[in-house]
Amino acid sequence: MNLRQILWVGPIFGFVVLGSWALGGEVVLRVDFDGLAEGVLLPPNLPPTWRAHPTEGFRIEAAPHGGLCLQVAAEDQDQKGGRYLRIPIEPQKIAGKRLRVSARIRAENVSPPPQPWNGVKCMLQLVGPQETKWPQKHLPGGSFDWQPVVYVCEVPADCHEAFLVLGLERVSGKAWFDDIQIEVIGSRRQTPPAPRAGPPFKGHSLPRLRGAMVGPNVTEEDLREFGKLWNANHIRWQLLWGGFPRSPADRATPEEYRQWLESALERLDQLLPVCREAGILVAVDLHTAPGGRNEAGECRLFQERVWQDLFLEIWVEIAKRYRDEPAVWGYDLLNEPVEGVVGDGLRTWQELAEEAARRIRAVDPHHAIIVEPASWGNPGALDWFEPLPVPGIVYSVHMYIPHSFTHQGVHGNPTGIIYPGTIDGRWYDRQQLEKVLEPVVRFQRDYNVHIYIGEFSAIRWAPGDSAYRYLKDCIEIFEQHGWDWAYHAFREWHGWSVEHGSDPRNTQRLTTLTERALLLRSWYAKNEKPTFVR
Repeated sequence: MNLRQILWVGPIFGFVVLGSWALGGEVVLRVDFDGLAEGVLLPPNLPPTWRAHPTEGFRIEAAPHGGLCLQVAAEDQDQKGGRYLRIPIEPQKIAGKRLRVSARIRAENVSPPPQPWNGVKCMLQLVGPQETKWPQKHLPGGSFDWQPVVYVCEVPADCHEAFLVLGLERVSGKAWFDDIQIEVIGSRRQTPPAPRAGPPFKGHSLPRLRGAMVGPNVTEEDLREFGKLWNANHIRWQLLWGGFPRSPADRATPEEYRQWLESALERLDQLLPVCREAGILVAVDLHTAPGGRNEAGECRLFQERVWQDLFLEIWVEIAKRYRDEPAVWGYDLLNEPVEGVVGDGLRTWQELAEEAARRIRAVDPHHAIIVEPASWGNPGALDWFEPLPVPGIVYSVHMYIPHSFTHQGVHGNPTGIIYPGTIDGRWYDRQQLEKVLEPVVRFQRDYNVHIYIGEFSAIRWAPGDSAYRYLKDCIEIFEQHGWDWAYHAFREWHGWSVEHGSDPRNTQRLTTLTERALLLRSWYAKNEKPTFVR
């Protein structure tokens, strides 16, 4: 049988919905506008299931590459609103699937988007009983000729309504769309018949690691105080170049990246004796990826082979450097990986992490290898990640959900959001946080593996005692499931500091302990110290 055999085809008013199993997967929607009449696109001429909002500003035009295309135009006075054409997608065909969305798009004189997610829209709307997701490719303003636009997204298993959304949001200008295709390229992981036997590998013999992330500017005095006065037994050490997610690595050469990394490792070398003295086990976190990230936050090592090669090389070198270091607990391969569309012939994150783990194991058979799922290390991403067939792996996620609460006031986000409370249209309390973390519990149960929460936090100026209550609920859930954890962060940026008060204007540490600091210290008081401490 021909692998591209079409099972059924239904042309409807200028677009084709088809089901076919091809080498790339099942095409669930294809839109090319060729069956529509040229001219203004008004409701009487729309296919019956399409919806335009508002009804004006849409045209069908001849495309220079052949056939017809959609034009969407917005005048200056429309800048605060948007123009959208919504095309339904059969949810049963995409629920629990990974999709590849592709299109041809052109733009002319599009005003600068007020936020990265505004502007030219080729977006999906995925509606579930708990939340609605809006995956898209962020596109610039200005003018650009016809170009391919491609992105990958995952659809929640409980998605019950879905739409393709084309148009302009909060900008003026014109945009043209053609040859949109949505293709299934993968599915959620399958539950194994039985978990692995035996105790899960932790990489340490302590009942629990409880600590925090630290930045490159942490001092000897900070570490001694954290380990001895606070009684923390763990830090996640950021190998961080500049900021995150954007950094000098975004524009650096491989040689420049290596120079920075060596200086960062030398700083770690200087302070590892202090960690031994203070009874602190260290996770070496590659926070800044080789190649950095693009405007969408995607790691460039998934687009250029030179960065994947460098990634594998440096992890072998780091493992050789620390394989005999007792204060190192493990190697966190990459902070919050984001693939985007993986370049031809390059490894996916699943494949790259496995290869890095194999190479590390060849030179260091003992230290933990810590792996976060793509994208962004989110809890739900573990539903799309398979355990690596390499010994000694610990799986890690970061907990910043609901993001609009934890990051209120950061990068211009709205403030005044209370926890527990209604956030993004849903009630959030401890029970809801447990639901958010269910994919992590499932992964732990299905594969009998150890879990590490590498980051979690709430901004200090959240209203009232909201930050305290969020942190308390998170930690109690982590402890209930036996997970190691690192708070974000200790003596890094003041916004995350538990030693600072709730006034964002006051950037000085308080002389008295905050409720959040007392919470962390109450848990750190339960810690046991590693055996290398004299």
